[in-house]
Amino acid sequence: MDLKTATAIRRLRLVSAPEAISFLLLLVCSVLKRTTEFNAVPVMGMVHGVLFVLYVIFWADAWNRAKWSLKTAALYFVLSVLPAGGFFAERKLRRETEDAVIASRARKEGLVGA
Repeated sequence: MDLKTATAIRRLRLVSAPEAISFLLLLVCSVLKRTTEFNAVPVMGMVHGVLFVLYVIFWADAWNRAKWSLKTAALYFVLSVLPAGGFFAERKLRRETEDAVIASRARKEGLVGA
């Protein structure tokens, strides 16, 4: 994995968890709006919208650079629209990056064929 690909995946990882948190908070705010006088939906809606747009931009960049299959790219996109999917995406992306680093080090040390 080259540096630009690793950076693209890292950016996607870094925005995954905050996007998931903002989605869950937006759902809570929506319930509170309907049941109480508290209305934070406009603020949380904007925060979540910005994070979601960043997620989609970083997802497209990571898909392009990492040369994911359509199935893998679709999985990461579907995870972005599920309330807690960002947490699963972050975990899966972390594992993918760690595996790539391990493979790269093994190739460098001559333990496996390139």
